[in-house]
Amino acid sequence: MSEKIEVGSVIKGKVTGVQHYGAFVALNENTQGLVHISEVTHGFVKDINEHLKVGDEVEVKVLSVDEASGKIGLSIRATQEAPAVADVKAKKPRKRPAAPIQVENDSAQGFNTLKDKLQEWIDQSQRDDLIKK
Repeated sequence: MSEKIEVGSVIKGKVTGVQHYGAFVALNENTQGLVHISEVTHGFVKDINEHLKVGDEVEVKVLSVDEASGKIGLSIRATQEAPAVADVKAKKPRKRPAAPIQVENDSAQGFNTLKDKLQEWIDQSQRDDLIKK
């Protein structure tokens, strides 16, 4: 591994491979690192292929260097200026609110088979106070 690659340095590299979890970037002939999908750009990245292709020239910042395993963590996002907060929120996927939990306090607790509950349901269906009008 090259000794001149230090944490915090910004280096130009070339994308050599794209996986669903990130992209491999060659920093020189002998050294390559990984840009995790979360470090590709600001905001949410659903499909990394929409942002990077093999052969792209990119500028990356070295986040980590593990001499023992030979792994280098890189970030493209760290070399870019952060967008306004409103822009980041607009790109996040929207979540649906959870359905409210309805608890019936007067029902019996535990497991009942359909056969055990059938007669009770028939009786309830015939009660006028339970029928919605």
